[in-house]
Amino acid sequence: MKLNLNYYDINAVEFFESTFQIDMESLYQSFLRYLPDNALILDLGCGSGRDTLAFKNKGYQVVATDYSKKLVDKASKLVGIDVRFESFYELSELNLYDGIWACASLLHCERKRLPEVIGKILAALTMNGICYMSFKYGEKDRHKDGRDFTDLNELQIRNLLREFDNILLLQQWITIDKRPDHNEDWLNIVFQKMNK
Repeated sequence: MKLNLNYYDINAVEFFESTFQIDMESLYQSFLRYLPDNALILDLGCGSGRDTLAFKNKGYQVVATDYSKKLVDKASKLVGIDVRFESFYELSELNLYDGIWACASLLHCERKRLPEVIGKILAALTMNGICYMSFKYGEKDRHKDGRDFTDLNELQIRNLLREFDNILLLQQWITIDKRPDHNEDWLNIVFQKMNK
């Protein structure tokens, strides 16, 4: 986690500039279609604040967190709300959010701690709440450009979600990176919190 934090603090301006204008509308719709009007959404690991701003502009209530102080500052200014300086390991709310958006954030979660973090997400969601997550497509842990990544494939995510008896997998699909200088594949997942 320390490596990732250092990367985002050191490269905050460059990361912000390279991500905040990406068109994510098709991904938003895959998530928002399941949410009620005026839903409360947590943007877990909001980065530049791009998605927080998009949800706010669509009329949703949004709470945002990130674990880079510099990105928290930049996102707070962009969005006009106080973004919380908080790691996904520290998520502690109970039955609060209608939706949790974890776009390209949990890919920095240690593989062995993914069940713990998904458990925290489930606890923070209201009943029938929706979670969107995305990971770089692959099957291994790797270190690249000063960051650690936990890549997942379809089988790994299915096995992970099967550890819980209150998850309904709604969608799983692969997309290509939307940044012009990247050609990586992404694994996208939408699931619903169900009664046990």
